[in-house]
Amino acid sequence: MWNVRFVAVLASLPVLAGGALAAVPEFPSKPLRYISASAPGGASDLIARTVGAALSEILGVQVVVDNRAGAGNTIGAEMAARAAPDGHTIFGCNIASLAVSPALYRKLGYDPERDFAPIGLIASNPNVLTVHPSLPAATITQFISLAKAHPGKLNYGSAGVGSSPQLSMELFRMQARINIVHIAYKGVSPALLDVIGGRIEAIFSTVPSVLPAVRRGKVRALGVTSMQRDPDLPEVPTIAESALPDFEVVSWQGLCTQAGVPQAALARLRAALAAALDQPDVRKRLADQGFQPHVMSAEKFAAFTRAERAKWAKVVKEIGIQPQ
Repeated sequence: MWNVRFVAVLASLPVLAGGALAAVPEFPSKPLRYISASAPGGASDLIARTVGAALSEILGVQVVVDNRAGAGNTIGAEMAARAAPDGHTIFGCNIASLAVSPALYRKLGYDPERDFAPIGLIASNPNVLTVHPSLPAATITQFISLAKAHPGKLNYGSAGVGSSPQLSMELFRMQARINIVHIAYKGVSPALLDVIGGRIEAIFSTVPSVLPAVRRGKVRALGVTSMQRDPDLPEVPTIAESALPDFEVVSWQGLCTQAGVPQAALARLRAALAAALDQPDVRKRLADQGFQPHVMSAEKFAAFTRAERAKWAKVVKEIGIQPQ
């Protein structure tokens, strides 16, 4: 059964004028498969289960989350791209699968633009630059000055080559024109532990992963990578407002389906996602996990993903990461 919020959203969406939904009363005719390219418990999985439950209520069918993790989210993306284009398989497309992996892998089993139809953006969260409290830098400007005074002497950790935290620092390094050494770890946790222990000086990571250490004073947060301050760290300025006006990095999560899905079915999926993101309980669950919910039209989401691909392809090329 459609709920009241869903009906209100349908009435407000011009793309549905003229009875687009009524044109495919049989859709959905079976459960939806929601492919999440992360392991259970990961960020993509948490979003998939939150949004999937809301879509199930709105569309009146079961939404089954199918976790297909690995290879920079490309395994799940390839599986989604090969699904029948009938609208019954949806995919948690994100910064990794649609923007970063195309620059990191020579051969993908999918084309990020040709094979997918955007449904919409779901949520994003920024990274935050944190340092050991003993480092003589309390602001972004001071950190940049310190790095320039000691080129090649500061180390930063990341969750691995090509990860969002590493690319955040590399973009920061390029714009700030500093020389700082990358140390790759197998995940954020061991890198953060080495910052806490004073073995490396800095790390970029998502706000939720570092927030407890910041609040306990184990690390110092210098700046967030979004254009707006993060609600969980309102006292921490953005890097853009502090020193680099054009600097912005967010880890984003969206929803896609296959290119070729009938337009009326695609319109229903887009309306259902908008209705799901309009629900206060969905927005609260996302916010509780450190995500900022978004409502963005499919057209704007498509343009956004194209811009992200171009942005990260340039960064990967400039820092010399060789495609695998």
